[in-house]
Amino acid sequence: MPSGVFRFPILPGVDRIVALMDQEALYLINHTWASPWLDIVMAAASSWDFWWPFLLAGGLAVFFFGGWRARTLLLVAGIAVGVTDGIVVDSIKEMVARPRPHEVLVGVRTLDLAKAKPRFMALGKPLHEEYSHPGIRPSKGNSFPSGHASNNFALATVVAVFYRRWGWLAFLPASLVSYSRIYVGSHWPLDVIVSCFLGAGIAYLVMAAMEACWRRWGARWLPGLHSAHPSLIAS
Repeated sequence: MPSGVFRFPILPGVDRIVALMDQEALYLINHTWASPWLDIVMAAASSWDFWWPFLLAGGLAVFFFGGWRARTLLLVAGIAVGVTDGIVVDSIKEMVARPRPHEVLVGVRTLDLAKAKPRFMALGKPLHEEYSHPGIRPSKGNSFPSGHASNNFALATVVAVFYRRWGWLAFLPASLVSYSRIYVGSHWPLDVIVSCFLGAGIAYLVMAAMEACWRRWGARWLPGLHSAHPSLIAS
């Protein structure tokens, strides 16, 4: 049985079936469905260093030029992603300690942008590509859950709730980033699928909690603002 799989003691044999499906799906995405142009797209989509300047600029623009809804979205999204990444994801990683695919399987392609500052300058350089050889480096056990998938789906869920007509479009880049984590060999498919639901679920819980707090105590804390906006989420 492949190393690092989830085990289901109540359902004997299920762990082996899930492990084999997970491995086959990984190789399908990581090898069979790969192409040179997709390598560039997926390596860029998977790189936090590539995107953070754009996200910072977008966040600052929303803060200084956005209205009530946009600024509230920024606050709620920040808390949702903070809870997802800083509390839930990190805690589960330590408990599960599932190895990444390239730490336990032979021949998994790992892709990354070349080193460059700023990172988007790496688009004009050859990608850093390796094929895994398990045993060379010790496993860090950081495969489950995927922080990229959880955080992006948490953010997309908040956007979709705040802007219900067009907000669902936020799931497109979130899905691209999540898929890229499998493509570049950093996560198992099952990691990413579960992490997407995890991020969305945490975002809903955070929004519900913040909405309840605002409706109950907002008038006491900020009476003028609460009178103009009795709900954080509803228009």
